[in-house]
Amino acid sequence: MKRKIYTKIVSDLQKKMVFIVGPRQVGKTWLAKKVMEEYKNPVYLNYDNNDHREIIKKQSWLPDADLIVFDEIHKMPEWKNYLKGVYDTKVETTHILVTGSARMDAFKKVGDSLAGRFFVHHLFPFTVAELKGSELNNSMNLLMERSGFPEPLLATNILDVDRWRNLYTESLLGQDVLEFQDIDKVNAIRQVYQLLKSKVGSPINYSNIARDIGIAPATVKKYIEILEAIYIIFIIKPYTHKISRSILKEPKIYFFDYALIDDIGAKFENFIALALYKHIKLKNDLTGASLSLGFLKTKEKKEIDFALADSQNNLIEIIESKVSDEKVSKALEYFLERYKVLGTQIVYNLKTERISENGAQIRKAEKYLENLEEYY
Repeated sequence: MKRKIYTKIVSDLQKKMVFIVGPRQVGKTWLAKKVMEEYKNPVYLNYDNNDHREIIKKQSWLPDADLIVFDEIHKMPEWKNYLKGVYDTKVETTHILVTGSARMDAFKKVGDSLAGRFFVHHLFPFTVAELKGSELNNSMNLLMERSGFPEPLLATNILDVDRWRNLYTESLLGQDVLEFQDIDKVNAIRQVYQLLKSKVGSPINYSNIARDIGIAPATVKKYIEILEAIYIIFIIKPYTHKISRSILKEPKIYFFDYALIDDIGAKFENFIALALYKHIKLKNDLTGASLSLGFLKTKEKKEIDFALADSQNNLIEIIESKVSDEKVSKALEYFLERYKVLGTQIVYNLKTERISENGAQIRKAEKYLENLEEYY
């Protein structure tokens, strides 16, 4: 199944280097190899492959290569300076596509040696909007059950879904974590991971988690940052701009593989979170926008699941997620009365969409999500 971002990547390769970043097994390498079909003499080089590694180090690919794909190049020492050198000395007819894990996000730092030489494309799991018009029937329920990762989503045998999830988690919590931490720290990171599964959608208190595990709060924060860096989780922060008595620090976490969450309410909130997060990231990637996703919570514990803000940090929309309750949440009513902004309550099981007396939209989840624009 061709990813919708494909045509944007092909187009951007004519202008600069292109980086494809995203979770492991989301389809980055598959997508890169599909892009190779657009070229006459493409070369694929994976830094994990010993033979490929030597070619990379010596730059000994054939001179007529019109596309060079570097996979896992972030594992190479001084990889950014290496790519800068390759890009600055290549012939005009050679194009460069780079794929890899979240550690590559470091290239965005100010003053980076790669500045001005690349476009970034985030590749995320499938969501309802991307599957709209596809051959998959009942895509929302299938996504809720299996997640949007290609292999479990498209599996014909449910046992293969469970086997994939076990192997995927072990790979992330083993091999990928070791890129950041010594092996003796992996068990503690696993404990943090297990605890976070029960805290989806709730503001995270590092001290409470530290007390449960028996490590320092600063260590918990570091481990959560590692889980974010390898794309196990993503983090959204409280929106505080012109919100009186808002909480300032405690973030919320969500999983890219939300199908591992047992509680249906937390799973559905995570499902919505990923769709919104993907929407924001892709719009920023492809249009140069600076939209952000956060949540609202006051010291009086009035909370809204999600808040979308524009580049000036002004609220665009506030969103509540509910599995079946179509009655407008009191928190949504509270914020709509005080802040004149679009308010939406997304309901998983809803018979009829409507607008409440205070202007809140009560929307069916599938309808709202399939019209959430992702590609621009």
